Amino acid sequence: MTNVTPKARFLYIPALLLLGACCCDKEVVTAPPPPPPPPPAAPAAVVVAPLSDVFYDFNRSELTASTQSQLKTNATWLSANANKKVILEGHCDERGTNEYNMALGERRAQSAKEYLVNLGVDPARLKTVSFGEEKPFDSGHGEEAWAKNRRVHFVEE
Repeated sequence: MTNVTPKARFLYIPALLLLGACCCDKEVVTAPPPPPPPPPAAPAAVVVAPLSDVFYDFNRSELTASTQSQLKTNATWLSANANKKVILEGHCDERGTNEYNMALGERRAQSAKEYLVNLGVDPARLKTVSFGEEKPFDSGHGEEAWAKNRRVHFVEE
């Protein structure tokens, strides 16, 4: 190799490598193709909160901000369950006469119904009834129990 010119030396090693690669009996391994992309996910099911009671202040039938918020959630449920009808039961605590509490329970149920109708719920799907103080949620005799009893309760028909 002493008679080889410098240019030839420069080409000698790559030529041997190429010759060695061509004469090799091994199979050329290629990378597998990338996996196909995953199929598009099915649309997520919309989870709608169930109907919940709304609560009122003592001797009041006006809607508070929290009452309106819960009624909006109930309206969403009613929209998602268009074939359902609901009874709005007005309730009161034990203070006041029977007659007064029946009327107050009716005003509470009506105020909730009117708000739902204003949100787009069909009024034919909503019935109101007043139980006054007759069906307390909590049978206690203090403010904590009374606050739980001043409500409109939603019942699916």
